[in-house]
Amino acid sequence: MTVEINCRGQACPAPVMQVRDILAVENPAAIAVLVDNEAASENVSRFLTHQGFQVSVEAMGNDFKVSGGRDAACEVMKDTELAALAGGVKKILVVIGTDRLGHGDDGLGAGLMLNFLKTLKEMGPDLWRLVMVNNGVKLAVQGAESLPVLQELAAVGVSILVCGTCLNHFHLLDRKEVGEITNMLDIVTGMQVADSVINI
Repeated sequence: MTVEINCRGQACPAPVMQVRDILAVENPAAIAVLVDNEAASENVSRFLTHQGFQVSVEAMGNDFKVSGGRDAACEVMKDTELAALAGGVKKILVVIGTDRLGHGDDGLGAGLMLNFLKTLKEMGPDLWRLVMVNNGVKLAVQGAESLPVLQELAAVGVSILVCGTCLNHFHLLDRKEVGEITNMLDIVTGMQVADSVINI
């Protein structure tokens, strides 16, 4: 039997949290979640996929129906288990809330941010995750000068999460070019797992 949840009208991260709670209490084999924006659709899809569901999304006018069925062959791995597998490697999480570094001259700030992103690779395998929020999401979209740098980091295994609510706010959801759309629950969970959190 499929459990159906109506999460229309709920702000991030409420849809994901409601789905998480249903899974914890009812442990359904199949679930269908109605949401009213693409960011919520992607966040719920990503969460269900990480929980071992095969996921499909159906557009229904302005709404989206995210359907998931359990994949018995898929083993769910929690962030805490991933951390344990990492052995001696530190997990550094960098939260980027702006598209420029410092205050004063915006041109200088944009250049400094680009240099900062280019230099992050010096952290080596300790650099675990970048989280882009607020104006920081503008670094991960089509046409951003920083895009090739972020794509290079993603290619070597750095996890890049981009706030879906922020992309929606700036009308940039369809222009995201790198990373996965995320929500506040993922961000907070990542902070708990990280050995070190750096805020920019």
